[in-house]
Formats: sequence, structure tokens, C-alpha cells
Amino acid sequence: MMIEQIPVVMLRDVVVFPSSTMYLEIGRTKTIHAVNQAIHGNKQIFTVAQKNPEVENPSLEDVYSVGTLAEVKQIISMPDKVTRVVITGQQRMNLEQLYTKEDCCYGDISEREESGDLSYTLEMVAMVRGLKDLFQVYVAEHGKISEKLVEEVMAQTDLVTMMDQICADIPVHYQLKQQILEETDIFNRHEQLSLLLSREIGILRIQGEIAARVKGQVDQNQKEYYLREQIRAIHKELGEEDAVSDADRYRGQLQQLKAPKKVKRKIEEELQRFRKMSASSSESAVIRGYIETLLHFPWKKQSKEQQDVKYAAQILEEDHYGLEKVKERVLECLAVKALKPDGVSPIICLVGPPGTGKTSIARSVARALHRKYVRICLGGVRDEAELRGHRRTYVGAMPGRIVTGLKNAGVKNPVMLLDEIDKLGGDYKGDPASALLEILDPEQNKHFSDHYIELPVDLSQVMFICTANSLEPISRPLLDRMEVIELSGYTEMEKYHIAKEHLWEKQRIANGLTKSQISITDKALHTVITHYTREAGVRNLEKKLAALCRKAAHAVASGEAERIRISGRNLKEYLGKELYQPNPALSRPETGVVRGLAWTNAGGDTLEIEAAVLDGTGKLELTGKLGEVMQESAKIALTYVRTQIGGRLDSDYFQKHDIHIHVPEGAVPKDGPSAGVTMATALYSVLMGIPVRGDVAMTGEISLRGRVLPIGGLKEKLLAAKAAGISLVIIPEQNKKDIQEMETEVLEGLQIEYASQIKQVWKHALVQK
Repeated sequence: MMIEQIPVVMLRDVVVFPSSTMYLEIGRTKTIHAVNQAIHGNKQIFTVAQKNPEVENPSLEDVYSVGTLAEVKQIISMPDKVTRVVITGQQRMNLEQLYTKEDCCYGDISEREESGDLSYTLEMVAMVRGLKDLFQVYVAEHGKISEKLVEEVMAQTDLVTMMDQICADIPVHYQLKQQILEETDIFNRHEQLSLLLSREIGILRIQGEIAARVKGQVDQNQKEYYLREQIRAIHKELGEEDAVSDADRYRGQLQQLKAPKKVKRKIEEELQRFRKMSASSSESAVIRGYIETLLHFPWKKQSKEQQDVKYAAQILEEDHYGLEKVKERVLECLAVKALKPDGVSPIICLVGPPGTGKTSIARSVARALHRKYVRICLGGVRDEAELRGHRRTYVGAMPGRIVTGLKNAGVKNPVMLLDEIDKLGGDYKGDPASALLEILDPEQNKHFSDHYIELPVDLSQVMFICTANSLEPISRPLLDRMEVIELSGYTEMEKYHIAKEHLWEKQRIANGLTKSQISITDKALHTVITHYTREAGVRNLEKKLAALCRKAAHAVASGEAERIRISGRNLKEYLGKELYQPNPALSRPETGVVRGLAWTNAGGDTLEIEAAVLDGTGKLELTGKLGEVMQESAKIALTYVRTQIGGRLDSDYFQKHDIHIHVPEGAVPKDGPSAGVTMATALYSVLMGIPVRGDVAMTGEISLRGRVLPIGGLKEKLLAAKAAGISLVIIPEQNKKDIQEMETEVLEGLQIEYASQIKQVWKHALVQK
């Protein structure tokens, strides 16, 4: 007999037998739909057990091939989207096909023929009586079998029905029940059930003997101790040795631990306390956690460091383009280690704008040195205990992040990255930055004290690399303990090389594209860099390249194209209109308009500072959302200009005129002293009526005596001037040393003039009559 397209219910840990009534709680959508289909049809469903209960959407391979044809008797909707179903098993069936249709599982099933002569013989009578006797013994040993079930079994005369009733209700593993369900031979099925009941009777008797023995050994009120003794008695009954206690296991680990004698003595003391404590004590759990922390901490274990300088240099070059100062410092450290293995590891602080590779270079350093890598993000950390750990007197105490990082690394000499060190906070719980003073001091971190460990921890072999976007929030004592390496923004050519050699390949692979499916021209890369990103690093550049790859992946996957070639012509189709346009140099000289240079978190930028004079009462008007320092620079510039041109104008000129200084992009906050010379030049130009060259940009702080003082961020400012088409840049004389260390690519196409006095700036910037 074949039944097609019957609703199928796949069960977890449950096997339904013929002639038995089951109460099931179902929650899966397909199962609920199958039961509803049955109740509105002929009320028949096919139940089959899953091989792995964890599978959420099982296929034909995930369920057994034999199940039970059943009739749905009742459906009851329960809270929490659970449905209770009452079914009665009817007949064993084979599952031939399984398929899903309209969110419901259906199957094709066939009748399962059984073998064995069931005629009324003395052998069958003996089998029925023997099975009943065995079941009665099982019920007596178990003590929790339903009386109704016992009565039904005792009143049953049909061997097959009786076996199905017993199998359906005894509490054994579903896989054992499935074996009996699949057995077609009646005599083999009887034998399997008899063996199963005998085995369960033996286990129940042993449990009873164990319970009786344990009960005589321990106090009735010590429930947890009773359970431990019961487990020990079970091991003894099975012929195994006594279970090794936790304390004995810890002692074995202690004997193999490589650690200082002071550490081993401390662990031994804690083990003695641990042995005497009851497992129910809260203090026992605290001591257990402390012992395990000490046993798993790498007191003397360390990585075998790679000391080949050429190999390390090759790895660093493969992973990062540029960052020469960082690479040079790492190679120097490696060379010193090769000559002096017990030397102290350096503590480096990388400072620079976001996206310049500060975090990723630490991972490359660890790979180059064959050391483990640990990253600890300090952004937003406000509690000193995050670094030093919590004292064990507190509930839930745990080691600090430094000790936890070493424990997870498994060695005492990893490369440890302290990310975003400038984002540390502080409140009533302490100052984490002060805790770093000991961690990052080579003279003190040999005996670093963690509040949880309470033992000296050697951090001298750890290579600390810190990262920050700015040095201003970092305290001076902490800054003195680190070797600061400043990472300036990338040039356009550096970004091009990074994109072509690293980022493009990374995003192509990440988006599942092959080289034959997508390509990009050099011109398109340059356009993305100049017109779609404005940053010192390459983070947004990588996002734009990722967007290109995603759009190409969509086109390839949808069949719109087999190969995508991105060029300067079709770039707008993928990224839209250009987001940034360089602020070009003025085409002709203008009076009162001067191009200044500024540093921002996104790199350098140019600012047009405008000055105007009008009739008034002698006020100085400043607009453009200028900060306090920039406003002071404007006042200093005006004071100096007045001292220089006082005799050329009427004595009451400044009492009868107002002066207005404006810096465009008024919504953007601006601050800093480096616009002093620019403001002074704009004021001098507008007051004297002398135009300023349009291809000139300048930067520098001004004093009341007209001296031009040094500034920072010079590389970013020069890159901004170059992008704007400026040909002449005037910078402070004291910044000449920075120019000497700068790459040729940055200075190419720029004429640099130095000035120590503002008059030298005017000489180069103003149009000579």
C-alpha cells in the first residue's frame, strides 16, 4: 500500500508507536501547518523522528526512514505560540519521499511488512507472559510508571500491541526506541525489548544500591555532598577508578607548571584552603577561579622570536606601503634583540589621523616577529580596575585587561596593542591613565601588580604599541614613557599605491570577484582619491572601493554583465556625482583676499581669509565661527599692522573705520594660531590697497613684534596647497628642518619660501608696484 502527499510531522527526541496515544507540543511553522492539513482532511499524518534534534529544517537525509502513520485526535492552542496535539499511532510505514509545498511538509509512504508467525502457540503465550513478568519487575524497580499503563499492559493479550505500548511509555533514549520501531521481525523485536528492559532493571538496581550505600555514608542534610558521593559510587560500580577530585587535578597541573617559586607557594596555599571548603560555599567558587587563573597564566612561557631582520622587513613591506619610521623602529628593536636577547622591548606610541594604518601595523609587527598578537581597546575605559583588575573581596572579581590579554595569548612576550589611548576617561572609580604609568614604564613593569592576581607580573618582555589620534588628551607623565612616532597623512601617490597594491585586491576577494570579472584603471583610482574622498588616511577610500566591488558583484550575479571594467568615464555610474572639488588658486591678484593653510583631522585644507574696511566706529568684526585662539591671532595681526602703517593713514583712521575679517565655510569651527600671518597679510593688503598674488598660500603664527613662529601639520598643509594648484608656499623659517625630512613627491611642483618676519611674507605675497 502506497500513500502519497500525506502531511509529515518531524519529531525531536520522540518516537511514536502504533496502538499508543501521544501528547505532543509543537512550535515549528511547518509542523503546525501539517497538523492543520490533517485535521481538515482525513486526520491522518505521518510521524518520523529526526536523527539530529538540532536541525531546524530537516531534509530526507536528516530523518529516519521508518515512522508511524497516526491519526490526529485533538489540537489545543497554548500560550507562547505553542500547540498541543493528541495523536494515536496506527501502523508502521516507510518514508519514500519528502518535499515541502506551501510551507508544509508532505511525504510519500509505503506499508512496512512484518515477519514472524503470530498464531496462537505455546511459544507466543510464553513470550507474552515473560514480557509481562519482566515489565512488572521493571515497574517495581522504577516506581514511577503510570498505573493506567500497567493495567493496560497486564490486560493485553496481543504480543505486538503490548510491545508497542511498553516501548511508547518507558523513559529510554529515542534512538533505542527507533531501533525497535524499525525491526520487522516480531521475535527479534521481542528479544530487543526484553534485553532493553533487563538492562534498565540492572541499572535501576545498581542505582538503588548506590543510593543506599551513599545514604549511609553522609548526612541527610548535605545534599550536594550526597550527589558527589553518588557519582563516586557510580564510577566504582562501573569498575573505574575513583573520580579525581578538582584539588588533585589542580595539584597535578601545579607540578607541571613552570612558574616562580613564589607563585607555586601561593597556589599551594590556596589548594589547601580549597580542599577544606564545601563545594556549596561561595568562597569555594572564588578560590577555584583564582587557582585556575594562576595555573593558566604564562609565567615563563614565551614565543620563540624570529630574529631575521631581512625577513621581518619583507613582511612589513608586504602588509603596508609607507610608514617608514615605524618599520625602521621595529627593525631596530629586532636587531637589538638579536644582539641582546634579554633586552627590554620598546614602548611605541603611533599618533596620526584615522585610517593611516596605526592599528593594522601592530598586527603586521606581530607577524614579522612571530609573536602572538593581543589588542586591547581603551576607548571609553573609565575604571582603573579595567586595567589593574578587581580585588577578590568583590563579587564577580576578575583580572584586569592586561593580565587577561597575556592569559589568552598564552605567552609572556606578545605584541600588545593599546588602541585609542587618547580616549581614556576618568571618574570617581579612578584614573585608568594613571594605571598605565606603571604598565608602560620599563623600570616598573617588571613587577606589575594586578589587584586580582596579587603577585608580581613581568611585563618587560611585552612589546607595547599604543595608538592615538591626538597627543593633547594624553598626560605628560604618560607621554614621557612612550616613544612617539607621528604618522602624517598619505600623499595622493601613496594613496594610489595603497589602493592598487592592497585595498583593491582585498575588496575584490572579499566580494567574491575574480580578476577576470572586474578591473579598474589607474585614472579611475586617481579620480576616486581626489574627487570622492577627503581624508588623511585611506579608510573612506577603502569604503569607496568596496562600493565599486559590491555594485560589480551585483551586476555579475544578476547576469547583467560577465566582466566589469571601471574607468574614469563610467565611474559616476557606480559612485554617483563627485563629492569634492579642490579649491583652486585665484586666477588673478585680489586685494584683501589671502589663501591660508590649515590642518584638520581629515588632513590639510586651504582657507581663503577675506578682509574688508568700511566706515564705522573702530570695531573689529570676526566671522566664520572662529575659535578663541584664532580670534586672538586676528587681534595680534591688526595691532602689528597698525604699528607698521600708522604714519601712512590719518591719525583717526582706525577710529572712523570698522575692519571685518571673514573665513569662509562659516558652519565649520576653526581654531589655531597658524593663520596669524595670513590675517596680517590680508589686513595689510586691504588697508594699503595692494593686491595679493593668487597663486600664493602661507601659514605661520605671528607675534606682536612681527616674528613668524613655527607651526605643525606642515606635510598635510603642503599637500592641500599642491591639490589647490598653489605654486608658492610661505612657511616659518623654523620649519625648515621639517622640509628637509619630507619626501620629494610632496615638494614636487611647489616653490617654498621661508620667513622669520612678517615683512618677508609681504615681500613674496604682495604684488610689487
